[in-house]
This record gives sequence, C-alpha cells and structure tokens, in this order.
Amino acid sequence: MVNYMLMITAELENLTNLQPQGGCDDPDFTYYFKVKCGNCGELSQKDTTVTLSETVPLPKSKGTTHLVQKCKFCDREGTVLMVPGRGRPLTQEMSESGRFTPLMLLDCRGFEPVEFSFRAGWKAESIEGTKFDDIDLSGEEFAEYDEKGECPVMISNLCAKFDVMK
Repeated sequence: MVNYMLMITAELENLTNLQPQGGCDDPDFTYYFKVKCGNCGELSQKDTTVTLSETVPLPKSKGTTHLVQKCKFCDREGTVLMVPGRGRPLTQEMSESGRFTPLMLLDCRGFEPVEFSFRAGWKAESIEGTKFDDIDLSGEEFAEYDEKGECPVMISNLCAKFDVMK
C-alpha cells in the first residue's frame, strides 16, 4: 500500500480558492488520471476515473474501494481508495509563491497514479468576492471578466503531480 497525494498548482490572476465545485471533498467530482502497473510498469492507455460517491466491493474481502482494475498487460489487479479530508483550495498566495496545494489522498495498491487530467467541475472566487462556478479546465486555462471587481480573472499554467506520502 502506498499513499499518493494529488498536488496541484496554477497561475491565478485576481482569483483564489480554486477547488472542485463541491469543495475538496466533493462526492460527485470525478478525478481523471492514468495508472501505472506496480508489477510490470505498463501505463494505462485511457484515463482512469474515481469519484468519492462511487464505491465497488473489494474482491475476496468485505470492504469497498473506489476502483478495482486489472492491468491489460500482466493481468495483475490493483485498487485505488480515495481518502477525504486532506485537501485544501489553491489560494492566490500559494499560486504566487509557486507552491503546490494538496487536493486528494489516494491509497493505491498495485498501481501508481500518474498524469492527472484537469477537466470540468471547478470553482474559484475573485479577490473581490465574485464566485465563478462550473469552471472547465480541460482547455488548460480559464479567462473571464469580474464586473464587480472591474478586472480580468484567469487560471493558467495548470500543473499536477502525485507525491508519495509516508
């Protein structure tokens, strides 16, 4: 078992608190990433998806997890369990300093998560308090105008990584 923390950063212009639409522990937010087999090193061709609200039974066990998948190359089975309560929104201060913020902890067995893919379902707020909902980051940036604050707002240079947690 290895725990991986999904860490994100981006350049936020006149924005703060970038996070999934329902908060960092949003039960309906879907995480997209590829998985690398811990046995043979094969990388999944397509993105794997996990959502907090969707669980599946563990094979040969009474517990549940968020993903059970077999490696297409060596047929070894792996699981991914999401661990809520560890994520924080990306603030403008974190963004300006170039630091990453934790988003979701993944307990992985047999797989290593790689290549997180930003998609739809994010929210942020301007430094003047205007809320921006249902932000789609699949185009790797977001740009709007905050009429209340009379300034442009933008999310760009998205970056994600999975850090091993001890």
